Amino acid sequence: MQLSVNGESRSVDVPADMPLLWVLRDVIGLTGTKFGCGIAQCGACTVHLDGRPVRSCILPVGSVGSRQVTTVEAVGRTPAGEKVQRAWLDLEVVQCGYCQSGQIMSAAALLERTPRPSDADINAAMSGNICRCGTYPRIRAAIKQAAGA
Repeated sequence: MQLSVNGESRSVDVPADMPLLWVLRDVIGLTGTKFGCGIAQCGACTVHLDGRPVRSCILPVGSVGSRQVTTVEAVGRTPAGEKVQRAWLDLEVVQCGYCQSGQIMSAAALLERTPRPSDADINAAMSGNICRCGTYPRIRAAIKQAAGA
């Protein structure tokens, strides 16, 4: 099947029910998207599908179709993604870093939809992303900084 990933057409020979996460990581070699829980509860596997955040660990690749997949490797090419990544670095958000690609993807999608998010908007957009290190205050600060950039 053909996939559009980070603006490039990719041909993959995989079963249609294979989760997109494993296609991205094991077949295409884009390892920035992480496996966390496998049940779409932690957010580590978040990617964008036509600009919307989705959990790639449960999304069958066969359901992607012609929609555009964006991973953390390319989200910085978007205005919101660039601002989020810059804020993440400026505020030293990352501790262990494992969840951060999913956090960044959710934050970038939020700022694409809502350039000046309220605390309630941030809570709603980020509620499905778990950080075992507890960097939530820095994540929130980085989102606010990126929104103001």
